[in-house]
Amino acid sequence: MTSSLHSICRWTFNPGKGGFVPADIRPSWRPDRFSTVDFIHLIADAIRPKLPEHVELGVELHYDNEVHEDNAAAVATALNETGVHLAMLTPGAHHHFAYGGLASLDDTEREEARAFGDRCVDLAYGALRPAWHEDPAHAPTLVIWNGSFGYDLATIGIRAMYNHLKDGLAALCKTEAAHGGALFIGLEPKPNEGHPAMLLPTVASAALLWHRLAAEYDVSLEKKGINKEIGHSEMIGLDHVHDTVEELDHEMMVHTHLNSQGYNDGIILGGPGRYDIDHGTRVNGMNIAIAGLMQDAGYTRWKGHDMQPRPYDNEAQAIDRVVRSILSWEACATAARELNTDELLACLAARDTAAAEDLMRHTMMEAQETFDALYLETLDDI
Repeated sequence: MTSSLHSICRWTFNPGKGGFVPADIRPSWRPDRFSTVDFIHLIADAIRPKLPEHVELGVELHYDNEVHEDNAAAVATALNETGVHLAMLTPGAHHHFAYGGLASLDDTEREEARAFGDRCVDLAYGALRPAWHEDPAHAPTLVIWNGSFGYDLATIGIRAMYNHLKDGLAALCKTEAAHGGALFIGLEPKPNEGHPAMLLPTVASAALLWHRLAAEYDVSLEKKGINKEIGHSEMIGLDHVHDTVEELDHEMMVHTHLNSQGYNDGIILGGPGRYDIDHGTRVNGMNIAIAGLMQDAGYTRWKGHDMQPRPYDNEAQAIDRVVRSILSWEACATAARELNTDELLACLAARDTAAAEDLMRHTMMEAQETFDALYLETLDDI
């Protein structure tokens, strides 16, 4: 079977969120006890044995709180020793810049944010380069999350921020191109967090920005695109299946985050108007549709699991959540491959949407059965 690439996020493995819920529910994952190198070995030792053999694993890391100049060589060594790859690297600018980052109206912050992004690129091509996948088509994605690119005042300054953002992203792309242009670069849209309003709230706004960068700054669109984030679309009630169509139509799906806000399976609460709950992948009809669209388009790059354990999970339960998320996607992908698309399209062409609904529901039930079989086959008792 063809390899299926799944990437696991370092930030999932935290001791607890704190605030209104415990900050130490998983004490062995406290930062002073659990390093990024430990995280890599945990993936290899505790997660990979519970997955089908065709699943290939990678990691997603923030610069500079999860990987940085002081630990990057050790991180790369651990990745090489375990056969896990660097799938995604993102500048954790939101940890440093609260007033817009690359888009900031504060000249000093804006320049510091630019330098921060450049250092992230330098690290990717430096100490972390040996940890890339051997296939250039599966090279890591440099994801630019817009957590800093936000505002809370409705003023004419928003357009100035947007123009600063274009300047900064164009400069970052040119820096990466000077290193060789081997990375993929993805913008990750989000409607809110960490500001009430964001400069890149939707897939469409991120795609449009890339086209403006190409037109105004001569930025090549090769290997540029979107980090698909299902949950972010769900947060504001958008159709993440249609988002997938847009991403594929623009040839801009360079990375994916398969998390869910949960509302669309009829069991887990969440959805539009909620904060970013970060559930794992669910077995549902929408994910089957997305998997089918990705298969038809030939998408074979990394599928990330940007998720959080529940506030009451211990370490073993949190690990199990990640395993379940990966297996849920594999079940949906299998169901999408086995779906009789000719029959489905014939039902839709004949306006027999009830029959089409029945077919999708039956396919979803098959996906759940596939998940059950995978889970029972690959997991020990927890």
